[in-house]
Amino acid sequence: MTQDFSNEDVNERSNDIGVRLHNVHERIRAAATRAERDPAGITLVAVSKTVDAERIAAAARAGQRVFGENRAQELAAHADAIDGDVEWHFIGRLQRNKVRSIARNVALWQSVDRDELVPELAHRAPGARVLVQVNVGDEPQKGGCTPAATAQLVDTARTAGLRVEGLMTVPPAATDPRPFFAQLRDLGGQLGLPELSMGMSSDFEAAVAEGATIVRVGSAIFGPRPAAADTRR
Repeated sequence: MTQDFSNEDVNERSNDIGVRLHNVHERIRAAATRAERDPAGITLVAVSKTVDAERIAAAARAGQRVFGENRAQELAAHADAIDGDVEWHFIGRLQRNKVRSIARNVALWQSVDRDELVPELAHRAPGARVLVQVNVGDEPQKGGCTPAATAQLVDTARTAGLRVEGLMTVPPAATDPRPFFAQLRDLGGQLGLPELSMGMSSDFEAAVAEGATIVRVGSAIFGPRPAAADTRR
């Protein structure tokens, strides 16, 4: 069913998103200051899964430039609907047969998690910027290579011509995320990879404290999500 909104409703929702976005940026700045880091070195990805195009556009009008999606069909639809100077990151478990449909839209592939994905990415998006996803909590239900296998996957991706810029992780839920963030930071340092995508709505300040250069924030900007929404935000 299509839901109709008056101009007043749309303006109110847009203003709310602008306020939420401002608050997230302020929290990032405060966390960076506490950690004696430059806030300019931290990229905020607004995770727009399940969000309608008008709310994404409202975030773009408020100054947000980087958005993340974890479903190929939704990313393609949103990329076509949103005008302006924005970029899209793919942050979910990626199926090889979906790469072709979104290759023209994706600026950074954040979840390269297995060898068999690499040839398809190299074929459909030569020279693509990628992050290797690491399953730091060794959770069988999550994507990501093991920490021990990370160097090999990085080498495989580089050999195929992909630009490996860093690592990405989703820590275990309901536990202190900081040791897992620290583990990813140390692994990135060992491999000489500068970008660390870690931290979501519930823990991005802890991620900043541990060295995150990219944080993925959804509900803190766009409001609560359905219970089934993916946890990569």
